[in-house]
Amino acid sequence: MEIGIDSFVQMGGPELTGAQRAKNLMEEIKLADRVGISTYGIGEHHRVEYLASSPAIFLAAAASVTEQIRLSSAVTVLSSDDPVRVFQDFATIDLISNGRAEIVVGRGSFIESYPLFGYDTKHYDELFAEKLDLLLKLRDETLVTWQGKHRSSLNGQGVWPRPVQQQLPVRLGVGGTPASFARAGLLGLPLTVAIIGGEPHRFRPMIDLYRQAWARAGHDPAKTDVSVHALGFLADTDQQAADIFWPSHKETFGRIGRERGWGPITRESFDAQLAPTAAYLIGAPETVATKLRYYDEVLGGLSQVALHMSGGGVAHADQMRSIELLGTLVGPIAG
Repeated sequence: MEIGIDSFVQMGGPELTGAQRAKNLMEEIKLADRVGISTYGIGEHHRVEYLASSPAIFLAAAASVTEQIRLSSAVTVLSSDDPVRVFQDFATIDLISNGRAEIVVGRGSFIESYPLFGYDTKHYDELFAEKLDLLLKLRDETLVTWQGKHRSSLNGQGVWPRPVQQQLPVRLGVGGTPASFARAGLLGLPLTVAIIGGEPHRFRPMIDLYRQAWARAGHDPAKTDVSVHALGFLADTDQQAADIFWPSHKETFGRIGRERGWGPITRESFDAQLAPTAAYLIGAPETVATKLRYYDEVLGGLSQVALHMSGGGVAHADQMRSIELLGTLVGPIAG
Protein backbone atom coordinates (compact mmCIF):
# COMPACT_ATOMS: atom_id res chain seq x y z
CA MET A 1 0.00 0.00 0.00
CA GLU A 2 1.45 3.31 -1.12
CA ILE A 3 0.97 6.62 0.69
CA GLY A 4 0.00 9.81 -1.10
CA ILE A 5 -1.08 13.38 -0.37
CA ASP A 6 -4.03 15.25 -1.89
CA SER A 7 -4.59 18.99 -1.70
CA PHE A 8 -7.17 21.53 -2.83
CA VAL A 9 -4.57 24.25 -2.10
CA GLN A 10 -6.70 25.95 0.51
CA MET A 11 -5.99 29.58 1.33
CA GLY A 12 -5.48 30.81 4.88
CA GLY A 13 -6.21 34.21 6.38
CA PRO A 14 -6.09 37.51 4.48
CA GLU A 15 -2.40 37.90 5.29
CA LEU A 16 -1.57 34.92 3.04
CA THR A 17 -1.43 36.03 -0.61
CA GLY A 18 -2.11 33.74 -3.53
CA ALA A 19 1.50 34.06 -4.63
CA GLN A 20 2.78 33.00 -1.18
CA ARG A 21 0.36 30.06 -1.05
CA ALA A 22 1.56 28.91 -4.47
CA LYS A 23 5.17 29.15 -3.28
CA ASN A 24 4.29 27.15 -0.15
CA LEU A 25 2.63 24.50 -2.30
CA MET A 26 5.76 23.98 -4.38
CA GLU A 27 7.79 23.61 -1.19
CA GLU A 28 5.30 21.05 0.11
CA ILE A 29 5.46 18.99 -3.09
CA LYS A 30 9.27 19.11 -3.23
CA LEU A 31 9.43 17.90 0.37
CA ALA A 32 6.94 15.12 -0.35
CA ASP A 33 9.15 14.01 -3.22
CA ARG A 34 12.28 14.01 -1.04
CA VAL A 35 10.73 11.99 1.81
CA GLY A 36 9.31 9.27 -0.42
CA ILE A 37 5.60 10.08 -0.74
CA SER A 38 4.28 8.13 -3.74
CA THR A 39 1.76 10.58 -5.21
CA TYR A 40 0.78 14.23 -4.87
CA GLY A 41 -2.73 15.05 -6.11
CA ILE A 42 -4.31 18.47 -6.60
CA GLY A 43 -8.08 18.80 -6.76
CA GLU A 44 -10.03 21.24 -8.94
CA HIS A 45 -12.23 23.82 -7.22
CA HIS A 46 -13.66 27.18 -8.24
CA ARG A 47 -14.22 28.81 -4.87
CA VAL A 48 -12.63 31.76 -3.11
CA GLU A 49 -11.06 29.60 -0.40
CA TYR A 50 -9.17 27.34 -2.84
CA LEU A 51 -6.35 28.28 -5.21
CA ALA A 52 -6.45 25.20 -7.46
CA SER A 53 -8.91 26.12 -10.19
CA SER A 54 -6.43 24.68 -12.70
CA PRO A 55 -4.57 21.74 -11.13
CA ALA A 56 -2.68 20.94 -14.32
CA ILE A 57 -0.77 24.24 -14.09
CA PHE A 58 0.42 23.51 -10.56
CA LEU A 59 1.26 19.92 -11.48
CA ALA A 60 3.30 21.03 -14.48
CA ALA A 61 5.24 23.41 -12.24
CA ALA A 62 5.79 20.59 -9.74
CA ALA A 63 6.93 18.24 -12.50
CA SER A 64 9.93 20.46 -13.21
CA VAL A 65 11.16 20.50 -9.59
CA THR A 66 10.58 16.86 -8.54
CA GLU A 67 12.17 13.55 -9.49
CA GLN A 68 10.16 10.54 -8.30
CA ILE A 69 6.70 11.48 -7.05
CA ARG A 70 3.69 10.81 -9.29
CA LEU A 71 1.60 13.88 -10.04
CA SER A 72 -2.16 13.58 -10.22
CA SER A 73 -5.40 15.49 -10.27
CA ALA A 74 -7.65 14.85 -7.28
CA VAL A 75 -10.05 15.28 -8.99
CA THR A 76 -10.50 16.76 -12.46
CA VAL A 77 -14.19 17.71 -12.78
CA LEU A 78 -14.52 16.11 -16.18
CA SER A 79 -18.23 16.88 -16.62
CA SER A 80 -17.53 20.62 -16.99
CA ASP A 81 -14.21 20.34 -18.82
CA ASP A 82 -13.18 19.37 -22.33
CA PRO A 83 -11.67 15.87 -22.53
CA VAL A 84 -9.34 16.86 -25.38
CA ARG A 85 -7.85 19.68 -23.34
CA VAL A 86 -7.65 17.49 -20.23
CA PHE A 87 -5.76 14.83 -22.17
CA GLN A 88 -3.41 17.38 -23.74
CA ASP A 89 -2.69 19.03 -20.39
CA PHE A 90 -1.82 15.77 -18.67
CA ALA A 91 0.10 14.40 -21.63
CA THR A 92 2.21 17.57 -21.36
CA ILE A 93 2.71 17.01 -17.62
CA ASP A 94 3.74 13.45 -18.47
CA LEU A 95 6.39 14.77 -20.86
CA ILE A 96 7.76 17.30 -18.34
CA SER A 97 7.83 14.69 -15.56
CA ASN A 98 9.12 11.86 -17.77
CA GLY A 99 6.12 9.60 -17.21
CA ARG A 100 4.77 10.54 -13.76
CA ALA A 101 1.33 12.00 -14.63
CA GLU A 102 -2.02 10.54 -13.65
CA ILE A 103 -5.62 11.77 -13.97
CA VAL A 104 -8.34 11.14 -11.39
CA VAL A 105 -11.67 12.16 -12.91
CA GLY A 106 -15.00 12.69 -11.18
CA ARG A 107 -18.25 14.62 -11.34
CA GLY A 108 -17.32 16.91 -8.46
CA SER A 109 -18.86 17.33 -5.02
CA PHE A 110 -19.06 21.11 -5.62
CA ILE A 111 -20.98 22.38 -8.64
CA GLU A 112 -19.52 25.87 -9.20
CA SER A 113 -17.74 24.75 -12.37
CA TYR A 114 -21.00 23.86 -14.15
CA PRO A 115 -22.51 27.35 -14.52
CA LEU A 116 -19.02 28.84 -14.79
CA PHE A 117 -18.35 26.91 -17.99
CA GLY A 118 -21.91 26.86 -19.28
CA TYR A 119 -23.19 23.42 -18.27
CA ASP A 120 -26.52 22.49 -16.70
CA THR A 121 -26.38 20.31 -13.59
CA LYS A 122 -29.51 18.49 -14.77
CA HIS A 123 -27.10 16.67 -17.11
CA TYR A 124 -24.77 15.91 -14.18
CA ASP A 125 -24.32 12.19 -14.85
CA GLU A 126 -24.89 12.23 -18.60
CA LEU A 127 -22.12 14.78 -19.12
CA PHE A 128 -19.67 12.72 -17.13
CA ALA A 129 -20.43 9.42 -18.87
CA GLU A 130 -20.06 10.95 -22.32
CA LYS A 131 -16.86 12.83 -21.57
CA LEU A 132 -15.28 9.87 -19.83
CA ASP A 133 -15.97 7.79 -22.93
CA LEU A 134 -14.13 10.36 -25.06
CA LEU A 135 -11.21 10.69 -22.63
CA LEU A 136 -10.62 6.93 -22.65
CA LYS A 137 -10.71 6.92 -26.44
CA LEU A 138 -8.22 9.79 -26.58
CA ARG A 139 -5.68 7.92 -24.47
CA ASP A 140 -5.89 4.86 -26.72
CA GLU A 141 -5.97 6.51 -30.16
CA THR A 142 -4.10 9.42 -31.73
CA LEU A 143 -6.51 9.92 -34.63
CA VAL A 144 -9.93 10.00 -33.03
CA THR A 145 -13.38 9.41 -34.46
CA TRP A 146 -16.12 9.93 -31.88
CA GLN A 147 -19.68 11.21 -31.61
CA GLY A 148 -21.48 12.63 -28.60
CA LYS A 149 -24.41 14.76 -27.53
CA HIS A 150 -22.84 17.45 -25.34
CA ARG A 151 -19.59 17.97 -27.24
CA SER A 152 -18.86 18.35 -30.93
CA SER A 153 -17.85 15.18 -32.74
CA LEU A 154 -14.35 14.26 -33.81
CA ASN A 155 -13.83 12.90 -37.29
CA GLY A 156 -10.33 11.54 -37.40
CA GLN A 157 -8.57 14.58 -35.95
CA GLY A 158 -5.19 14.00 -34.38
CA VAL A 159 -4.72 14.80 -30.70
CA TRP A 160 -1.21 15.70 -29.56
CA PRO A 161 1.09 15.62 -27.70
CA ARG A 162 1.23 11.95 -26.78
CA PRO A 163 2.45 11.05 -23.27
CA VAL A 164 5.60 9.22 -22.28
CA GLN A 165 3.53 6.44 -20.72
CA GLN A 166 2.06 4.09 -23.28
CA GLN A 167 -1.35 4.56 -21.66
CA LEU A 168 -1.91 7.66 -19.55
CA PRO A 169 -3.36 6.44 -16.21
CA VAL A 170 -6.99 7.42 -15.58
CA ARG A 171 -8.65 6.69 -12.24
CA LEU A 172 -12.31 7.17 -11.39
CA GLY A 173 -12.94 9.21 -8.24
CA VAL A 174 -16.17 8.32 -6.42
CA GLY A 175 -18.08 9.30 -3.30
CA GLY A 176 -20.99 7.24 -2.03
CA THR A 177 -23.00 6.44 -5.19
CA PRO A 178 -23.14 2.68 -5.92
CA ALA A 179 -23.60 3.27 -9.66
CA SER A 180 -20.24 5.08 -9.77
CA PHE A 181 -18.48 2.11 -8.16
CA ALA A 182 -20.11 -0.25 -10.64
CA ARG A 183 -19.18 1.99 -13.59
CA ALA A 184 -15.51 1.90 -12.64
CA GLY A 185 -15.63 -1.88 -12.44
CA LEU A 186 -17.40 -2.30 -15.77
CA LEU A 187 -14.88 -0.02 -17.49
CA GLY A 188 -11.91 -1.72 -15.84
CA LEU A 189 -10.70 1.54 -14.28
CA PRO A 190 -8.78 1.99 -11.04
CA LEU A 191 -11.00 3.37 -8.27
CA THR A 192 -10.35 6.20 -5.81
CA VAL A 193 -12.86 6.37 -2.95
CA ALA A 194 -13.33 9.64 -1.04
CA ILE A 195 -14.00 8.87 2.63
CA ILE A 196 -14.49 12.18 4.44
CA GLY A 197 -16.25 10.92 7.56
CA GLY A 198 -18.01 8.03 9.24
CA GLU A 199 -16.48 4.58 9.45
CA PRO A 200 -14.43 3.20 6.55
CA HIS A 201 -15.85 -0.33 6.81
CA ARG A 202 -19.22 0.99 5.60
CA PHE A 203 -17.70 1.46 2.14
CA ARG A 204 -16.83 -2.23 1.82
CA PRO A 205 -20.15 -3.28 0.16
CA MET A 206 -19.69 -0.67 -2.57
CA ILE A 207 -16.05 -1.63 -3.09
CA ASP A 208 -17.20 -5.25 -3.37
CA LEU A 209 -19.74 -4.06 -5.96
CA TYR A 210 -16.84 -2.54 -7.92
CA ARG A 211 -14.92 -5.81 -7.80
CA GLN A 212 -18.00 -7.82 -8.83
CA ALA A 213 -18.72 -5.49 -11.76
CA TRP A 214 -15.06 -5.77 -12.78
CA ALA A 215 -15.26 -9.57 -12.88
CA ARG A 216 -18.62 -9.60 -14.70
CA ALA A 217 -17.14 -7.39 -17.41
CA GLY A 218 -14.42 -9.97 -18.01
CA HIS A 219 -11.48 -8.05 -16.57
CA ASP A 220 -8.73 -9.90 -14.72
CA PRO A 221 -9.84 -9.99 -11.03
CA ALA A 222 -6.21 -9.80 -9.94
CA LYS A 223 -5.92 -6.32 -11.48
CA THR A 224 -8.62 -4.48 -9.52
CA ASP A 225 -7.17 -1.33 -7.99
CA VAL A 226 -8.74 0.52 -5.06
CA SER A 227 -7.28 3.59 -3.38
CA VAL A 228 -8.72 5.92 -0.74
CA HIS A 229 -8.73 9.69 -0.22
CA ALA A 230 -9.24 10.64 3.44
CA LEU A 231 -8.65 13.64 5.69
CA GLY A 232 -5.27 13.45 7.38
CA PHE A 233 -2.68 15.38 9.34
CA LEU A 234 0.33 14.42 11.46
CA ALA A 235 2.25 15.90 14.37
CA ASP A 236 4.61 14.50 16.97
CA THR A 237 1.74 13.50 19.28
CA ASP A 238 -1.94 12.71 18.80
CA GLN A 239 -2.96 15.72 20.87
CA GLN A 240 -0.76 18.10 18.90
CA ALA A 241 -2.13 16.84 15.59
CA ALA A 242 -5.74 17.25 16.71
CA ASP A 243 -5.20 20.68 18.26
CA ILE A 244 -3.34 22.06 15.23
CA PHE A 245 -5.82 20.71 12.70
CA TRP A 246 -9.08 21.48 14.53
CA PRO A 247 -9.37 25.27 13.94
CA SER A 248 -8.96 24.96 10.17
CA HIS A 249 -11.27 21.96 10.09
CA LYS A 250 -13.93 23.79 12.08
CA GLU A 251 -13.83 26.79 9.75
CA THR A 252 -13.88 24.71 6.54
CA PHE A 253 -16.59 22.24 7.46
CA GLY A 254 -18.60 24.86 9.29
CA ARG A 255 -18.77 26.93 6.12
CA ILE A 256 -19.64 23.95 3.92
CA GLY A 257 -22.16 22.77 6.50
CA ARG A 258 -23.96 26.12 6.46
CA GLU A 259 -24.17 25.95 2.67
CA ARG A 260 -25.56 22.42 2.69
CA GLY A 261 -27.81 22.61 5.74
CA TRP A 262 -25.74 20.38 8.02
CA GLY A 263 -25.78 20.75 11.78
CA PRO A 264 -23.00 22.65 13.57
CA ILE A 265 -19.62 20.99 13.81
CA THR A 266 -18.29 20.46 17.34
CA ARG A 267 -14.96 19.45 18.80
CA GLU A 268 -16.67 16.34 20.19
CA SER A 269 -17.80 15.23 16.72
CA PHE A 270 -14.32 15.93 15.36
CA ASP A 271 -12.65 13.92 18.12
CA ALA A 272 -15.03 11.03 17.45
CA GLN A 273 -13.57 10.79 13.93
CA LEU A 274 -10.14 10.22 15.47
CA ALA A 275 -11.20 6.89 16.99
CA PRO A 276 -9.37 3.75 15.81
CA THR A 277 -12.21 2.64 13.49
CA ALA A 278 -13.29 6.13 12.30
CA ALA A 279 -12.26 7.94 9.14
CA TYR A 280 -9.74 10.65 10.00
CA LEU A 281 -6.04 9.88 9.61
CA ILE A 282 -4.98 12.46 12.18
CA GLY A 283 -2.41 11.84 14.91
CA ALA A 284 1.15 10.80 15.63
CA PRO A 285 2.92 8.61 13.06
CA GLU A 286 2.24 5.36 14.92
CA THR A 287 -1.46 6.20 15.22
CA VAL A 288 -1.82 7.03 11.53
CA ALA A 289 0.13 3.94 10.48
CA THR A 290 -2.12 1.70 12.59
CA LYS A 291 -5.22 3.24 11.06
CA LEU A 292 -3.81 2.81 7.55
CA ARG A 293 -3.44 -0.91 8.24
CA TYR A 294 -7.05 -0.91 9.49
CA TYR A 295 -8.25 0.75 6.27
CA ASP A 296 -6.41 -1.85 4.23
CA GLU A 297 -7.89 -4.72 6.21
CA VAL A 298 -11.56 -3.67 6.31
CA LEU A 299 -11.68 -2.58 2.66
CA GLY A 300 -10.16 -5.77 1.31
CA GLY A 301 -6.78 -4.49 0.21
CA LEU A 302 -5.79 -1.04 -1.04
CA SER A 303 -3.18 0.11 -3.54
CA GLN A 304 -2.85 3.53 -1.91
CA VAL A 305 -4.24 5.87 0.73
CA ALA A 306 -3.86 9.59 0.03
CA LEU A 307 -4.14 11.97 2.97
CA HIS A 308 -6.06 15.13 2.18
CA MET A 309 -3.84 17.92 3.55
CA SER A 310 -4.90 21.19 1.95
CA GLY A 311 -3.06 23.61 4.21
CA GLY A 312 -5.16 26.73 4.58
CA GLY A 313 -5.54 27.52 8.26
CA VAL A 314 -2.65 25.20 9.16
CA ALA A 315 0.66 27.05 9.40
CA HIS A 316 3.10 26.22 6.63
CA ALA A 317 5.71 24.96 9.09
CA ASP A 318 3.16 22.57 10.61
CA GLN A 319 2.15 21.37 7.16
CA MET A 320 5.78 20.69 6.28
CA ARG A 321 6.30 18.78 9.53
CA SER A 322 3.21 16.69 8.77
CA ILE A 323 4.58 15.77 5.34
CA GLU A 324 7.98 14.94 6.79
CA LEU A 325 6.47 12.61 9.41
CA LEU A 326 4.24 10.94 6.84
CA GLY A 327 7.09 10.16 4.49
CA THR A 328 9.86 9.28 6.91
CA LEU A 329 7.96 7.46 9.67
CA VAL A 330 4.49 6.34 8.57
CA GLY A 331 5.60 4.58 5.38
CA PRO A 332 8.06 2.27 7.12
CA ILE A 333 5.66 1.55 10.00
CA ALA A 334 2.61 0.92 7.80
CA GLY A 335 4.49 -1.07 5.18
